[in-house]
Amino acid sequence: MTRDALILGIESSCDETAAALVRSDKTILAHKVAGQLAAHQPYGGVVPEIAARAHVEALTPLIAEVLAEAGLKLDDVDAIAATAGPGLIGGVMIGLVTAKALCLAAGKPLIAVNHLEGHALSPRLTHDVPFPYLLLLVSGGHCQILKVLGVGRYQRLATTIDDAAGEAFDKVAKMLGLGMPGGPLVEAHAIHGNKARFALPRPLTGTKEPHFSFAGLKSAVARLVAGFETLSDQDKADIAASFQAAVVDCLVDRTARALAACGDVTTLVVAGGVAANGPVREALQQLADRHNLTFVAPPLWLCGDNGAMIAWAGAERFGLGMIDPMSVQARPRWPLDPEAESARGAGVKA
Repeated sequence: MTRDALILGIESSCDETAAALVRSDKTILAHKVAGQLAAHQPYGGVVPEIAARAHVEALTPLIAEVLAEAGLKLDDVDAIAATAGPGLIGGVMIGLVTAKALCLAAGKPLIAVNHLEGHALSPRLTHDVPFPYLLLLVSGGHCQILKVLGVGRYQRLATTIDDAAGEAFDKVAKMLGLGMPGGPLVEAHAIHGNKARFALPRPLTGTKEPHFSFAGLKSAVARLVAGFETLSDQDKADIAASFQAAVVDCLVDRTARALAACGDVTTLVVAGGVAANGPVREALQQLADRHNLTFVAPPLWLCGDNGAMIAWAGAERFGLGMIDPMSVQARPRWPLDPEAESARGAGVKA
């Protein structure tokens, strides 16, 4: 890799507009994130049209702020990396078209980054993680276990057959009237709760099937909540704690199964928004210790959607000569392992 390559990264796949400048020696010169929480809060979830409009308004000023903070101009950048999918297609298109325009204006190469690869490679920005490693990628839209063989080389070992873990966190938060963002609020309430009060299911744990399922757990919480005339603060805390414990058990059980099939990995990595959850990190650390593996989780700010992970994935690809044409298209779906065996379930997310 060219050690001094400077990459501008752009992320706009959901409800965060983000930009960052990262060098290929892992120096983060600047990074900014513009959230949209207030715009979506009245609807209890992300509204794609609102998200797309917010990206249009925020992205150009955000890029200007990042360059100004680093004391640099667009001409100083070696390449521009942008999320090209998967995600809400309106937001993805806005980020990618912006990147193309900047590339054409400044004569810079374009790197179209898979948002999931941004998460997958993000631990290598802050830690010395050699290939191959086992990755639990767990977020609002995805829940997968991947063997990361190298840049652009992934073997999917498991996926969710219905809901992702982060989606379940968000829906449970909505059921309990906690607001947004769901994951951190459920975790905060769970601290004060009794995780043993309610017996909730752990779908697919202990089975030979490698995949995840959280729809049944989410439905069980919905039935539990419906059984209360009024939820006290302690009820909410106990439900949050019981739900979170069930999710942790599912993640650990499925990851342990995948580890048994991967004898050549020395590192267990977790990435994605749910990787910021404290009990999830603690349980995976214990799992790694039991298998004599190094455990790596990105710093909390790098777990959610951000421009630094896209810039870093761009730097890794740029160093290998992976440049994309201006004709590259935005994609609402884009599996990291397109050759993976199909999983059953109507809600499968590749």
